[in-house]
Amino acid sequence: MNKGLLKSWKTDKGFGFIKSDTLEHDTFIHISALKHMSRKPKVGDTIYFEVATQPDGKTKAINCRIEGVAELKAPYQKHNNQPHRIAKSNFASSFLGKVASISIIAVLGFIAVNKYNHYQNNEQFNNHTPVITNADLATLNEQYPKIVIPKIVISKSTQNFTCDGRQYCTEMRSREEAVFFINNCPNTKMDGDGDGKPCENDSRFKTEW
Repeated sequence: MNKGLLKSWKTDKGFGFIKSDTLEHDTFIHISALKHMSRKPKVGDTIYFEVATQPDGKTKAINCRIEGVAELKAPYQKHNNQPHRIAKSNFASSFLGKVASISIIAVLGFIAVNKYNHYQNNEQFNNHTPVITNADLATLNEQYPKIVIPKIVISKSTQNFTCDGRQYCTEMRSREEAVFFINNCPNTKMDGDGDGKPCENDSRFKTEW
């Protein structure tokens, strides 16, 4: 760190020169190097500074401060708020991301549990579904033998008989028709003795009894 006196200063242009016993030449200083000081520099101020070489080979003073002059507080509040907002935003995004991840995992878990329960129910149903084997059928046949129902044979001539109001034997065409009438039709007068044999005295049917 070098120390020198402000030899000259042009307020309208914002620059001047520092004379230091430790340097061979005067050092150029710009107002931007002292913007953190509480007042502007003036001729005769003691300046502490470092020297930097510019691309054109000239030197200038950097990291400067004026002896006995307070420095301005850094405007940290404005700059600090932005990281705070960024951190808060990052926290909110991270929190929402975690909530979304937990929700997705919960939904996937619910679906998986339902599928597993459905699979278990199907397995239980399949395990408890009775299977009938040939041995079971044989046992069933032994315990419950087939019941043979005799066929009722109805003659073709009987199938054509109908009750049409006839009552007497003279109106019958065959013994089967007379039997049908006394068994199925009202007010017949063909079985006087009630033995179930109609028209016994009819010469046409005597050979049939």
